[in-house]
Amino acid sequence: MNVARLIVSIALLPLAACTRPPANATPVVAAPTPIARPSAPVSPPDALPARLSDAEFWKLQADISEPGGYFQIRDNFTSNEMEVGALFTMLRESHVAGDVYMGVGPEQNFTYIAAIRPRMAFIVDIRRQAVVQHLMFKAFFELAKDRADFISLVFAKPRPAGLDTSTSIQAMWEAYRNVATDSALANRTYARVTKQLFETHGFTFTEDERETLKYVFDAFYGYGPSIATRGATNGRGGDFAELTGYSTDRTGQPRSFLSSEESFRTIKSLHERNLIVPVSGDFGGPKAVRAIGAYLSQHHGTLRAFYVSNVEQYLFQDGKALAFYENVATVPVDSESVFIRPYSMRRGFGGYSGPTQSLCPIGGFIAAARAGRVRYNEEALACAK
Repeated sequence: MNVARLIVSIALLPLAACTRPPANATPVVAAPTPIARPSAPVSPPDALPARLSDAEFWKLQADISEPGGYFQIRDNFTSNEMEVGALFTMLRESHVAGDVYMGVGPEQNFTYIAAIRPRMAFIVDIRRQAVVQHLMFKAFFELAKDRADFISLVFAKPRPAGLDTSTSIQAMWEAYRNVATDSALANRTYARVTKQLFETHGFTFTEDERETLKYVFDAFYGYGPSIATRGATNGRGGDFAELTGYSTDRTGQPRSFLSSEESFRTIKSLHERNLIVPVSGDFGGPKAVRAIGAYLSQHHGTLRAFYVSNVEQYLFQDGKALAFYENVATVPVDSESVFIRPYSMRRGFGGYSGPTQSLCPIGGFIAAARAGRVRYNEEALACAK
C-alpha cells in the first residue's frame, strides 16, 4: 500500500467526522429560488399620459392656447341643449368610446365625456372666461366626494340629509329645491376653490383671470340651479338642474354627468389626474386645434369624438368654416371618430328640414368639405358625404 496515500486518508478522517451534524440538529434548508413575477406594464414615453403633473398640465394648456378672443355671447354659463341626454345614449349604443375627446362650451362636455369615457379630453373655447370656468369646475370635482357634495359646492347650498350615492338625480334636485343658499358657505367654498387652484395645483392666474373666477363663481352662487346660458333663465333651452337631471333618452331615463355616481366619478377621476385640459382657441384659428392634433400624433392618440355645438353656424357666417375643417384634418382620426352635432336633432334649425345626422363620421365629412360639398351650415348638419 502506498504509505503517503494512507497517511492522507487517516488525516482526513477526523475532519470528516467534525463536519457531521449532531443527531438532534435542525437540518439546514436552502432558501427557495424567488419566483419571477411579471412586472407591471410601463407605458412608452410617447403614449397618452395616465396622469399629468400640475406643471405639465399648466404648460400644456398654455402651449396649446391662443389669446382669448371675442364671441358675441359674453356669458355662456351653461349649454341650452336638452338633447344631451339622448346623445349620451346614442354614443353608448354606437360604441363611441375611449381615446381622446374634444369639445366646446360649458358643462355639456362632462356628459359627453361620461358617455365616451376617454383617456384624455380637451375643451376648446374662444373665450378665456370659459377656460377659467372649467378650472373652477375642476376644483369642484376634486373637492367633492360625490354628486350631492358637488351640487352643494357649486351652489353654496348645505347638503340635505338622506342623500347618498344611490339617490337618483331627480330626487337629489328635489331635495335641494327648497334649500336656501348660504353666504357663509359660499365664502368658505370660494376660499377652498382658490386654495385648490393657486396653492395645491400652483396655477398662476392674471389679475383679470382672478376677477373672472370670482365673477363666474358668484354667478352660480347667485342664480343657483336655475342658472342658464346667460344667467337668468328665459324658459328656453333648460337651466343647470334641467340639463343635468331632466334631459332624458328615448327610454325616459335622465342621462348626464350627474345622473349616476359612475358618470360623476368618470369626470372626477380625469380631473384628479389633470386629463381634462381647457384651452382658449378659435376653431378656425391658426393654432389651438392644430396643436392638439400635433400632441395626439406625438402621443399616438386618436380623436374619438369632437363635440362642436353650433359653432359651425358662426364659422360659416365669418367665412372660417373651411379653415376649421382644414384644422381638423391635421388631427388623427379613424373610421369610428365622429362629430357630435346636437343641433342636427332640431328639425327646422336655420330653416333646414332635410335629413340630418347627429353623430357624423369625421373622416368622410372632412373629405367632403375639402371637395367643396359642405358649403353652408345645413350641409354640415346633414353630414354631407
